[in-house]
This record gives sequence, C-alpha cells and structure tokens, in this order.
Amino acid sequence: MQYQHLIDAHCHIYPDPIARKAVGGISHFYGDLPFDTYDGTQHRLVESASAAGVDHNIVFSVATTPHQVHSINTYIANEQLASGGRFTGLGTLHLDSEDQEADLDEIEALGLHGVKLHPDIQNFKIDEPRAMEIFAMCEDRGLPIYVHTGDKRYDNSNPNRVKNVLEAFPKLKFVGPHLGGWSVWEEAAKVLPKYDNIIVDTSSSLYELDPDTARDIIRAYGSERVMFGTDYPMWPVTKELEHMEALGLTDEEYENIYWKTCAKLFDIRFPGE
Repeated sequence: MQYQHLIDAHCHIYPDPIARKAVGGISHFYGDLPFDTYDGTQHRLVESASAAGVDHNIVFSVATTPHQVHSINTYIANEQLASGGRFTGLGTLHLDSEDQEADLDEIEALGLHGVKLHPDIQNFKIDEPRAMEIFAMCEDRGLPIYVHTGDKRYDNSNPNRVKNVLEAFPKLKFVGPHLGGWSVWEEAAKVLPKYDNIIVDTSSSLYELDPDTARDIIRAYGSERVMFGTDYPMWPVTKELEHMEALGLTDEEYENIYWKTCAKLFDIRFPGE
C-alpha cells in the first residue's frame, strides 16, 4: 500500500560544528547497541528521510545545562523556519533553569510546538517535584511534551514513575518514546496503555523486539496512540521501515502510525490539503 504521508516523529538534530561530537556522546551513552549512525545534521536528515519517502520530521535536541536552553531553542526554531514546512520543532527545558515559565514563553514565542526532556541525560526522576511543575505548566498551556521513557539501568523514567505523571495530569499531552519504555517495553505495555493521555513512538525499539511482541505492544496502546519514529541519527530510516513492514499490521494501523497520530497531535497540515 502507498501511504498518504510518512512522518518521522523522533529526530534529534544538531548544529553542524558540534553534530559529530553530539552523536558520539549519544553512542557512548548507549554503548552496546548496534548503531549505524548518521552525522546528526539537518542536511543528512532531510537527505536520508526524503530518499525513504518521509515527508515530515519532528525535530528537537536536549539541553544538558540550563545555559543551553535558549541557544538550542533558537537553533531548532531557525531550522523549523528554514525547512519550508518540513520540520515541526520542539523546544527543550532544563530543571535547573531559574525561570521555567519564561523559558516556556520563549518556546511559544519562537513558534515551537512542544517540549523535549530526557531524564537520564538531564539526571532527574520523571515524578520528582521539579519535573511535575513542568508537566503542570505544559498541561495548562496544552503543549505536548516528549519525555524519554525507560532504561533498565536506571530508575528515572520507568513505568512505575511514568504512571504517576499520567495519573497526576490527565489532560497532559504526554509522549513516551520507545514504545513507552526503552529496554522495559513489555513491562511498560502492561502498565501504561490504560492511561488515555499517553502517546508512544516506535523509535529505538524494533531493532530488539521480535515482530510478534512489537505488534502486541503496539496493539496494547492502539495504533491511534502510536507514531513512527527513527531516533535519527541513530538508526537508518530504511531499516526502521523494514522492521515496521514486518509487523503485518492492517492498512488502518499503518496509516495511523505512519502519519495520522502525529498529524493530529501537532495539527500538521500538508501542502495542498
């Protein structure tokens, strides 16, 4: 089947001068994975995505210190503008910033469409008070928030903590990448699908899960709450699409995962439609 659109809902991009160093840092953090990385630049993202038939990308980066927040958000906003409508950009926050409300004001003023956090890289627990304050602000503003979920090496964003956030903020537009829990996928699928306010993506998951298990997890959430994502620059988009096609989903499920869920979340309008 030829799908109407194809959105990659999980892409990290970096300025050219620091891209290779940033990608190296991510590879080191997840050192034992069989990454076949791209260089992390927006140029390579557009090139590889276009060749694979992807026509829209959700892009972001993560601040590792408070002073990076402004520069990262400005960079993502500029790339979103320069993309001619191809990119939907998310801002970042840092829990040690002096004024989270002001940072969120800037994210909205820059025309960005949500927030990205990473509890392991930014060193916080997803249900600690500082994080809960951010979720409250995002819920109040109606801003989607992507938060890295899951890692069996830590206990920052595993399902036992994610459920606390989902219960506390029922109107929050919460995106849990990696099918809701990287490396704890099946545990997450037992705990999180009952919460209506979580959407997940497929990034950095299908390389490890056998097709039957991945299909079962996706159906636990329902395809209307699942988005296709590659975790660029970590995995080739063509390989991720091969993994997806091996799942044997219905046409309706593929349409939802490949673009409809994401387009609805971010109100993405395609040219001519």
